Amino acid sequence: MDTIRVILADDHTLLRAGLRALLEDLPGVEIVAEAADGREALALVEAHRPDVVLMDIAMPHLSGLDVSARLRQERPEVKVLILSMHKDEAYVRRAVLSGASGYLLKDSDTEELGLALRAVARGETYLSPAVSKHLVADYRRQAGEQPGPAGGLTPRQREVLRLIAEGETTKAIARRLGISIKTVESHRTLLMERLGIHDVPGLVRYAIRAGLITTEP
Repeated sequence: MDTIRVILADDHTLLRAGLRALLEDLPGVEIVAEAADGREALALVEAHRPDVVLMDIAMPHLSGLDVSARLRQERPEVKVLILSMHKDEAYVRRAVLSGASGYLLKDSDTEELGLALRAVARGETYLSPAVSKHLVADYRRQAGEQPGPAGGLTPRQREVLRLIAEGETTKAIARRLGISIKTVESHRTLLMERLGIHDVPGLVRYAIRAGLITTEP
């Protein structure tokens, strides 16, 4: 795809500088502006029309959630990727309901940052795998206890699906299975296409119904 144009919004100057350094190392990513608060982020979106706003959840004047809700109404073509330190289901749910396309934990590695940016730029939803792990119990309650079949998947696809649902990062899955990060990403994409699922939470729900993972401690 073309270069992903990003606005970086965070009220902490040092954190913004660190994120900028990480983003500048990612191929196909261009930082077009930086914002220190929510109001500035909205103004910069109007000025630059980015593809993605990478934004802290807590900022002065307008929070990341408030900005996300505004953009959903006024600039739905601009995708929001929320940055947060919180793994709690309540934070994630609020972010998704506000219109955010992704929720990335601040302790994610560079590979996950790039994966998340590419996913939301394509119009997909992305949640950090660690967040998915914390949501497993809630999704199991919603899905019910009856497992569904995982027929039609290869043994490797089943293994990748299980590890994704258990909250493993792309890098960790690649290391564990002895394959490349790009191969893991390809497996994830093929799984979504084959199962008709368009985000990581959907894969988690499917893995639970299929009995590939358990919520037992």
